[in-house]
Amino acid sequence: MLMHRMRLALPAQIVLALSLRCQSSTRAANGGAPARAANDAAPAVSASVASPASPREALLARAKSLELDTVYVPPPGDPLSHHTAGFAKVMCSAVFITGLDPDFAAENVGYFTAPYEERSKVGKPVIDRAGKAVHIELPNGVTRTAQYLGDQGCVTLPEGKSEVYFKPVRVEKRLPDPATQEWPMGDALSQAPFPAQLDPAKVKRAVDAAFEPAAGMTAAFVVTWRGRLIGERYGPGIAKDTPLESWSMGKSMTAALMGILIRQGAYELWQPAPIPEWRQAGDPRARIRIADLLHMSSGLRIKAPQDPDYDPAGTYPDHLYLYTGGVDSFHYAATRPLQWPPGAVGRYHNTDPVLVNYLVRLAVERRGEDYLSFPQRALFDRIGIRTMVIETDPFGNFLGQGYDLASARDWARLGNLYLQDGVWNGERILPDGYVKFVSTLAPAWEADGRPIYGGFFWINGESALPVPQDAYFMNGAGGQTTLIIPSHQLVVVRLGHYKGSSVGSASFKKALALLMEAVPPQRTIEQRPSVMK
Repeated sequence: MLMHRMRLALPAQIVLALSLRCQSSTRAANGGAPARAANDAAPAVSASVASPASPREALLARAKSLELDTVYVPPPGDPLSHHTAGFAKVMCSAVFITGLDPDFAAENVGYFTAPYEERSKVGKPVIDRAGKAVHIELPNGVTRTAQYLGDQGCVTLPEGKSEVYFKPVRVEKRLPDPATQEWPMGDALSQAPFPAQLDPAKVKRAVDAAFEPAAGMTAAFVVTWRGRLIGERYGPGIAKDTPLESWSMGKSMTAALMGILIRQGAYELWQPAPIPEWRQAGDPRARIRIADLLHMSSGLRIKAPQDPDYDPAGTYPDHLYLYTGGVDSFHYAATRPLQWPPGAVGRYHNTDPVLVNYLVRLAVERRGEDYLSFPQRALFDRIGIRTMVIETDPFGNFLGQGYDLASARDWARLGNLYLQDGVWNGERILPDGYVKFVSTLAPAWEADGRPIYGGFFWINGESALPVPQDAYFMNGAGGQTTLIIPSHQLVVVRLGHYKGSSVGSASFKKALALLMEAVPPQRTIEQRPSVMK
């Protein structure tokens, strides 16, 4: 069913040290160029060998050598207005979805699209509970608004507009009362004793460690072993069914939606992505494959805070504008030019998951199905997820790259779908080999010498987390993590309030180290050989 993988011929690769140590090889010193031939002598005036390039310099040199001659056009509009739009949306979600106190939310959550330092430059958020909206005024008198739309969450209204350009829908959940179903389809937990190979005291210590100190602001922590929930705790005011800011963990959820469509025959993984804006003859973007998008290696030209050459003093980054711009995010992403050949350079750019969500919409609507209900029908109902909210832009396009909220238990359910090789209660949901694909180092990131990214999943290739290197994880701004450890058959979810992310990250690592003591390695769940090549 799936196309054979087509390997993109690349120039000589630069292999950077995993810990970002300097390379001493001639290839690294020359920014990826072949070593100088023995008879190609250096100028006689040179008395010393040039210092090797730093890993960052080598990374940038490789990208520069592949760069195409296209023009970057920054996002339009006032950056402070964009920050304020992000602030209004974050506040709207915190108040109307999570149920947080407005003053607490303004101080502690959602810094990614609404930086803390920018909040002091604008008015205090006005919470309109009757109209279910949040309004924030800029110094120039312009007001940015986010509107709560029920099952589509909170939507940033375009500047100067008072309504969205689509009709919100109610998304029915075809699931029984969770109290009547056993975990994981429901919330009734097993009362059986822990198996002898587990150490319950150490599991509890690990869970408690995730909440110490309080400055880490951990809001939820859930541990499952072989699918069974073995550890759980929540912060003040948070319960097992509280949807919390989850940010870019939504990319991994988006990967699941694409996987479902591939299994259904709507797409093939290695086919060119059929984006309508790329259909003109000779458009080089037509060579971008769906796999390139999942690998964060489309090559599209935007700016993102995660770029190795990002300048905070520069123009407002497109990566954030895709959240805050109040525009048709799908069209904006699809009209960016190429910066590099598709599949050649790995960069964490929101264009790629936005375009995968675009493909999801195209496939679903082509079949005459309701797009806004598709995630619930195709995925969430099938694995017991009841709290997930995927928010949209004003045109009704899912912003599944990071405007998503869900409870820790629901993220654990999604994590277990991946742990179980895409099979749930004996039913295959994701294609054979798809989990192997998303959890394997992406070729472009490997070529860049950064063994940290797969297919809308981060991987533990640099041992950034104190768990085995077979681990891979969903990761969202502010310390949101769903970690899958096949060698221990563990799924670990940590959600927290953004302000505590730095301290909370250290607490999370301590908790993981204790879990490694509490839960012995298991035989990895059998996975069929990948057919995704």
